[in-house]
Amino acid sequence: MGGIGWKVQVGESRKPMPPPLRSQITLNELILVDTSGKLLVYKNDQSKPWITRYCSGMLTCVGVGDVCNKGKNYVVTISAEGWFHLFDLSSKPDATGDTISGEDQKAAYMQHLPANTKIILISDIDGDGQYELVLGYTDRVVRAFRWESPPDADLSCGQLVLLKKWLLEGQVDSLSVNPGADGTPELMVSQPGCAYAVLRCTRCGDAVSESEGATAAENRDVILHQTSGRIHNKNVSTHLIGSIKQGHSNGNKEPGLFALCTLDGTLKLMQGCDKLVWSVQVDHQLFALEKLDITGNGQEEVVACAWDGQTYIIDQNRTVLRFQVDANVNAFCAGLYACRGGQNSPCLVYVGFNQKIYVYWSVMLERIESSNLIRVLEGNEEFCSLLRQLNLDPSDSSAVQELVRQTMYDPKRKHQLPADSK
Repeated sequence: MGGIGWKVQVGESRKPMPPPLRSQITLNELILVDTSGKLLVYKNDQSKPWITRYCSGMLTCVGVGDVCNKGKNYVVTISAEGWFHLFDLSSKPDATGDTISGEDQKAAYMQHLPANTKIILISDIDGDGQYELVLGYTDRVVRAFRWESPPDADLSCGQLVLLKKWLLEGQVDSLSVNPGADGTPELMVSQPGCAYAVLRCTRCGDAVSESEGATAAENRDVILHQTSGRIHNKNVSTHLIGSIKQGHSNGNKEPGLFALCTLDGTLKLMQGCDKLVWSVQVDHQLFALEKLDITGNGQEEVVACAWDGQTYIIDQNRTVLRFQVDANVNAFCAGLYACRGGQNSPCLVYVGFNQKIYVYWSVMLERIESSNLIRVLEGNEEFCSLLRQLNLDPSDSSAVQELVRQTMYDPKRKHQLPADSK
């Protein structure tokens, strides 16, 4: 399998949806495709695929979501040649790991679309409550499709219909949706040089004046934003991710948070087009960007990965945590995956160039920012109770510090109680 490229995704939807793929208790799976045409679904901590499917052509994209707007998740793959495959994997496979052959192995629906797709997004891009399929291409084009079929018809009676086409100035490396100030979704696409564009979702059938051709209309619906006036490399590859959860809302109507990263090591967190929350410069080539709530406080952290395995986790206050994976990385994703324990937990997934998959599961921290030990202990009721048993006042910081110092560095020395306790 040497030289095979991979795309990887945790089997969860990016937006609130019905239960994810194959689950009535919201247990997520791990989905991978490769350039040989294989679709692989992994479940729990099993090292062998739970489901294997074979597609036509060299697969370049995989997505999970309710692309047919039928209240359930489907798995979507697209090949470089333009073949769209739709899989309904909601029926339970063999307990042995799905060795079903014949018709059950085939896609529920196939359709030929324009070739050379490189990225995929399944989301509501216009705020109408219906999900669209958005594809980015190597020729700097983005197309949005919608599934159309007769009411109550099966998948074989439907088809993808083109809604909109946009032409960008630079290469497209990421697609995402971010809420605007009024809460409506905005379709965003990354552009080289740590830039991005907002794509307006006017329909293809909207009236276009005679003096305005189709190309002019496409350009009119692309609003380019530069995030900085000082760009070291205007052609550097850029990735973005939007709709980063901020925890509890303060009631103010503000745009959502989104993050950008570049191959030359720039990381930015933005709120709307004009508010830079923070910027970080690192010395690694960042090629993948994700979001994940690692602390469990409802605020998602930004997770960026470099080709050499260096991984950065940055919270919304700009606290940086980084660690090194001992492998060069071919593909990376982060999300909630039911690896063990019968529940989803934050996971980081790496695919190496050695064709190995590395899953770091239950990646959870109490906090990312550094903290003072004494300050943490002050909020611990059990610790305060023990201090009182020693006749120490929990508010006497000097006495508490001396006790902690003695306990950690000179434990054999008997603690001296205050004179009034003797």
